[in-house]
Order: sequence, then structure tokens, then C-alpha cells
Amino acid sequence: MPKIRCHSLTTTDQLRVPLTDYVMWRGDVEKFLDALPSQPLFDLVVTSPPYNIGKAYEDRQRLDDYLDWQQRVIGKCVDRLSPRGSMCWQVGNFVEGNGEATILPLDMVFHPIFDGLGLKLRNRIVWHYGHGLHYKRRFSGRYEVVLWYTNSDDYTFNLDAVRVPSKYPGKKHYKGPRTGQYSGNPLGKNPEDVWAIPNVKSSHVEKTGHPCQFPAALVQRLTLALTNPREVVFDPFAGVASTGVAAAITGRKFRGCEIAEDYAEMGEQRVNEALAGTARVRPLDRPVYDPAMAGSVARNPFGQKDDG
Repeated sequence: MPKIRCHSLTTTDQLRVPLTDYVMWRGDVEKFLDALPSQPLFDLVVTSPPYNIGKAYEDRQRLDDYLDWQQRVIGKCVDRLSPRGSMCWQVGNFVEGNGEATILPLDMVFHPIFDGLGLKLRNRIVWHYGHGLHYKRRFSGRYEVVLWYTNSDDYTFNLDAVRVPSKYPGKKHYKGPRTGQYSGNPLGKNPEDVWAIPNVKSSHVEKTGHPCQFPAALVQRLTLALTNPREVVFDPFAGVASTGVAAAITGRKFRGCEIAEDYAEMGEQRVNEALAGTARVRPLDRPVYDPAMAGSVARNPFGQKDDG
């Protein structure tokens, strides 16, 4: 049986033949999408786009130009989204000037784009993390947002696949026809819309050379809930392919685009490690380390200090 691997593509001619299960396009996302037919190809589109804040991997644009570009990409993704599919855009803040200046939450300006394309907002998920920059003239930011939209009212949502342990697993009904029976779902509770997942900082087991990498666990929960096995997950701004890693771990197919050659190469390697079962990934169900609840420094399975 041939070994499953992630393959790099660099020319549009390569897109005219059936794609393998795991693909990394090394180039511009619009060029990739324009070469594909306008038909249902993706079951989930999930990404963390460049925030236009002047990171080393992005060219800062005027906000209007940035949003025009994002709207073009989003529209081309919607044209290729399955009827029961979802789109998840993970965004932070646009910062005017330095870190102490005024901010604009990008979810506020992205919503009219998705809404204008007919997508339906299901959740504004708050991703809470414990580490980041400290500010002196405003409160330090410790969350970003995942906007989850669906293509229709008939969409895939596998709640049982992402349930978390109940706070009171032994709680029972004390009156009524179900007196004495357990009141909660035996599989656990809904994970709600605030997710505490450590961000990828220097001591995180998944850390690469990318300065703004998001954790595979964040995408893993979305992938499990919003797709079925063997369906296609697409990341238009793949970076070092955390989405591809999550897709490989959960048995979904992956298409990703990354214009930076070094990140694309690193991402392809990470997806192949995930397919081989050797990827260094922080488990989705691992509790966030709380020093108040433990007597020693938390350590990850690979023997490195963990930041959460």
C-alpha cells in the first residue's frame, strides 16, 4: 500500500488532475483558487489570515485595501464551499500605530463581508490563551476570535465528537419523571463558546520558526465538529500548516496555500509527520496547566517545559 504523503504544488497545470489527499500550494492563494472549478470542493475552510499589523511575514496595507483583498479571497472560497460546509476565520485586532495605540477588532469589519456573501454566523468563539505582550496604557490582550459561518441552515455539526467532561458528572434529577437519573449527557457537555487553549509560544511543543503560529488543537476541535471523516479542509493562509496537522490527525483531507517558501516547506514536513504519527502536538484534551492546582512545573510528553 503506497505511503500517504503531503505533496507540494507550484504550477496550475498540477491542479488540472485529481489532487491527492494532502496538498500544499506554494504560491498565491488567489492563483490557486482561480485555477479550480467553481463547484463544491471544500467542506470546511478554516484559517488565521494575516492581520495586517506589520509582522515579518506580511506586507502592511491600507486597511481598505487589506479588506478588499480578504473579500476577494473569501468570495472565491464561498464559491467552492459545499452546501453543508462551514467557514471559520480566526482573527485578532488591527492596531493603528504601535502596540499601545487604538485597536480595531477585526471580527467587526469581517462580519459584513461574510454576511454580504450570504453566510450565516453560528458562533463568535472566544479563544482564550494565557501568554502574550504586556501593555502599560491598556489591558493586555489575552484572547482572539473565531468567526464560524455556515453556507446554509443544513450544516454539519458533530457535537458528540467534541464534548468535554461535565463539571458535575454525577448530578442527578431530584424531582419529576426522571428523578434519580443522571441529568447530564454521558458523553460530556458542550464545550461552549469560550475555549482555553494555550497559544504557541517559545516553550510550546509545536513551536516552529513562524512568529504567529496557531495551535493544532484549535483547528482539531473545529475539524471534528464541522466535518466528517475523509472530507476536505482548506486553509487559504496555511503558514506552517497547523490546519493540515489537525486534518491529518482527525482523518480529513487537506488543501493549503502558503506564499512564503520556508513556511510552506515546514508545513509540508509537519503534515507528513502527522500522517506518520510522529508530529509533536499538544493534545486537545490536555488540561491547561494551573500553577495554583499543582505543586510542580508542568511538563509535556517530550520532556520540555510547557507554557500551558
